[in-house]
Amino acid sequence: MEHASSTRRASSDEPAEERVSSGAQTLLRGLDVLDVVAEAPLPLAELSARLGLTRSTTHRLASALVERRFLSFRPREGYSLGPKLLELGYYALQQVHLARIARPYLEKLSEETGDAVHLGVLDGDEVLYLDKVPGRRRVLIGSRIGERQPIHSTGLGKAVALDLPEERWRELYINNTQTKGNASQLAVWLERMRTYARDGHAFDLEENEDQIRCVAAPVHGADGRIVASISVSSAAQYMDDARMQALVPVVRGAADAISEELGWKNRSARRRNAE
Repeated sequence: MEHASSTRRASSDEPAEERVSSGAQTLLRGLDVLDVVAEAPLPLAELSARLGLTRSTTHRLASALVERRFLSFRPREGYSLGPKLLELGYYALQQVHLARIARPYLEKLSEETGDAVHLGVLDGDEVLYLDKVPGRRRVLIGSRIGERQPIHSTGLGKAVALDLPEERWRELYINNTQTKGNASQLAVWLERMRTYARDGHAFDLEENEDQIRCVAAPVHGADGRIVASISVSSAAQYMDDARMQALVPVVRGAADAISEELGWKNRSARRRNAE
């Protein structure tokens, strides 16, 4: 915590215009609380002393963290790390694990198609881009690893949402800032999602970026639920309707291979092969 303390001392010596905003300062202090408590549970008085903050400020920060389940509080022990951190650690581990497993398949898919390939997961009301393999074509695609994009307009987003109930689809469309006031298109979008869900893949027909199209397919976990999606994206000149249809089994094959690495059993495909 010496580093955190020195950071606060340095910031107090800076001109007012160079100091962090009060909101950012509160966030940093909250992170300091987590760092200190990570070493061992602490009562309020000791926590306050370790942080170099007043008891009232420390109590306010700790109480907010308890409310959000980042901390737990027991009268005789004080503050300790809370269950929310376990949840976040689990999700972080899953995402790292997923990206590591998927990477060879993404690279192979990009090599076969010559196009950019993405991996994404559902993150609240958006799709989070976990990985990207650029294609060989001189096509500029504005996606970046770590960014979030709307569900309704991206192939990656639609594919990762295919097993959600229709009520959730409706919420994702209506709640998005880009579609507010455009409820007249909701019925069209829902019908497309029903078709995509039935067929097991999704398209982006220049809905997210002008002149960019993509074919996307879901990745399933061991329990059969969709945990991620992958997509092949390129300029519209390389992605006419015929090529998009031809890419569907290719993209789905890669998504299924990743799914099987995660423990998914593609029973429907095996039934079709048996028939």
